[in-house]
Amino acid sequence: MNYLSVENLSKSYGERVLFENLTFGIEKGQKVALVARNGTGKSSLFKILVGQESPDSGNVSFNKEVRIGFLAQEHGLDNELTILENIFNADNPMTRAIAAYEKALLHHEGLEKAHDQMDQTGAWDYEAKARQILGGLEIHNLEKIVKNLSGGQKRRIALAKVLIEEPDLVFLDEPTNHLDLDMIEWLEEFLNRSNMTIFMVTHDRYFLENITDEILELENLSIYRYKGNFSYYLEKKSEREALEESSREKNMNLFKRELEWARKMPKARTTKSKSRMDAFAELKEKVKKNSDPDALELEININRLGSKILELHKVKKSFGEKQILAGFDYVFKTGEKVGLVGRNGTGKSTFLNLITQQISPDGGKVIVGDTVVYGYYSQTGIPLKDGQRVIEAVREIAEFVPLKKGKTITAAQMLERFLFPKQMHFSYIEKLSGGEKKRLQLLLLLMKNPNFLILDEPTNDLDVFTLSALEEYLQQYPGCLLIVSHDRYFLDKLVDHVFVLDGYGNVKDIIGSYAAYRMAMDDMAKQEALRQKQTILPEEDKKTSDTKSKIKLTFKEKFEFDQLEKEIPELEIKKKELETKLASGLTDHIELEKTTAELGKVISDLDNKGMRWLELSEFV
Repeated sequence: MNYLSVENLSKSYGERVLFENLTFGIEKGQKVALVARNGTGKSSLFKILVGQESPDSGNVSFNKEVRIGFLAQEHGLDNELTILENIFNADNPMTRAIAAYEKALLHHEGLEKAHDQMDQTGAWDYEAKARQILGGLEIHNLEKIVKNLSGGQKRRIALAKVLIEEPDLVFLDEPTNHLDLDMIEWLEEFLNRSNMTIFMVTHDRYFLENITDEILELENLSIYRYKGNFSYYLEKKSEREALEESSREKNMNLFKRELEWARKMPKARTTKSKSRMDAFAELKEKVKKNSDPDALELEININRLGSKILELHKVKKSFGEKQILAGFDYVFKTGEKVGLVGRNGTGKSTFLNLITQQISPDGGKVIVGDTVVYGYYSQTGIPLKDGQRVIEAVREIAEFVPLKKGKTITAAQMLERFLFPKQMHFSYIEKLSGGEKKRLQLLLLLMKNPNFLILDEPTNDLDVFTLSALEEYLQQYPGCLLIVSHDRYFLDKLVDHVFVLDGYGNVKDIIGSYAAYRMAMDDMAKQEALRQKQTILPEEDKKTSDTKSKIKLTFKEKFEFDQLEKEIPELEIKKKELETKLASGLTDHIELEKTTAELGKVISDLDNKGMRWLELSEFV
């Protein structure tokens, strides 16, 4: 079934053409991603599809039976309402019943009436799914007013809202922004299980690899379709570019011959050769179009780094009862590339502010070497001035930029290397796209020749092509590098080891990339589960211990308890059906063996789930 049809879509801003006559469609069940270089119209196309902008020409049509949802960069929440009211504000009996039930749970009153409403509207499955999503995105305290939350929290609530509503077709604009690494992996698993049809824009290459089954690339004003995930796209794109390069070389040779002919041709004969001159003009345009710069070039020199770089000695830092560092020791060495990871709220930004001496430790020392020149790219980026032109921002730092081997280039040439063509040099900064602003901020940072780069979420809003070029530069970067990023691909390509903040003041130093960190975490989780299994208390002691340590169920345990109350009766029914089947006198020995094995599993599941229900019911 066709969900979306796009026909002959075009969009321009003044003389700047973003795309022309785009035609494509999305079928039920597809998971499609749109990729493009920053500034080529990706965001404009997304906004046109979700109805936030109008095209210059062409049509966007949806199947009338399809329910549509979208996550935009702006969260779209009502700041005056609570989290609960925002998430369940759809005007239908099911969501009203869930909102009333959640409120009753929070305030411990009217629970019986709310329970009956849930029964009458059949909202239990919907509510269970909502709890799963809220838990996965770590959204708790549903009575908080939205206006008091951070931008990242609002973004997660907006994502939860669209996932809970489970539209037939969902548009997701950078869905992994403001999610920590655990949340991103949870979201991947959720979307892979979901029946939703997805159209998304994201720079997260592992996300593209694991979720998508088709990639649309917006390039040269047109759409190219690739039926596969990100690695398939890269393979087929390289094949396409190789063919185009071969064609470009042929065009260049032909162009040279035609140019020679055009110069020699007597002016008096031009009217007789109009068709050939027209063909020459068309060929000239093709050569010009294909010879545009295709990669970001970074060759900036850096300041010399001495033997003493950065030392942390018994560093302590807390905010009230929240401990960030509990006596951390480390001495940085030349050329180190370190990833800094941890769940949201564990203190990653505080760690960066400590080493850059923007805040002071509660105890211990942070010693910065005399030759260290920090380049700190924060999440907010380097401030850019509205009313200022792009070239002016670069010239404020330097008119000439030192490169390797004693070479220099002008500010204008530097802009061109950062994929800002000459026609953009005098554009006002506020007219740039989000990704173009990020790219300009990185350029301004690197122009200061830092020898210790600190990058706090540098990949947000950068396209996958700019990211690849930035990774190539950082792999060769001779200074120290400290990266905070939720982009797993970026971390895997760059870091030598990972600092893991656990939120209780401890820092684990894990050798290897992000993948090594995840393997280490998985091993630790398995060991912890084994340890708990081996140290089970006697039943009476266990009850006493649990009663002392627990007052009420956690959010996840409440969800588990609700699930058990539905699963146990279903298992009882299944058990009776299998027992009846066996009692009917099965003669097929294969079927008999299969049914017996299935009954054994159901009985085992009943025992395990029944015991767990008894444990949890003590605290309901």
